[in-house]
Amino acid sequence: MSLIEHLKQIEDYRAPRGRRYPLWLMILLAILGTMSECYGYAALEDFCVRHYCTLCQCFGIEVPRLPSDSTFRRLFEQFDFERVVSAFNAWSGVQMPITEGDGLAIDGKSIKGTLSHYRASYQNFVNVVSVYSHQHGVVVALKQFENKATSELSVVQTLLETLQVSGVVFTMDALHAQKND
Repeated sequence: MSLIEHLKQIEDYRAPRGRRYPLWLMILLAILGTMSECYGYAALEDFCVRHYCTLCQCFGIEVPRLPSDSTFRRLFEQFDFERVVSAFNAWSGVQMPITEGDGLAIDGKSIKGTLSHYRASYQNFVNVVSVYSHQHGVVVALKQFENKATSELSVVQTLLETLQVSGVVFTMDALHAQKND
């Protein structure tokens, strides 16, 4: 199955009233726009305007226009990233399987703009741990978490259990070199 077919399997959580664009298309446009260095809602709208004809032709869609910045904003205000991560992991597991001898780099990053409770002594960020395959040159697995709810250490352990790989070489930052007491 293609990435689009996996994205089409994500249940649309939005209210039926006012749904102008399918969820899979909105997610795909955000992915393509981000890959084209269009960061932010206005930049995503600009990407859609610039590439309107090509996108409609490639995806076989007929719409008078593609989503605006406010449509992207409303989508991401209630966005369930975990569903997209599951679809991505399912797709990448088939398209780019991890085999014995592969080199995998694991790292966690905080997502810019996801800070909540900025005045508190302990802020909360949304974070993503990614598994990068040196052989394929792409990320092959993701896991999202909030630092207030769990730690990168436990998320990486869960992710490794999910991948069920052996005979591979992992590289991680010093955070993962801790001893158990």
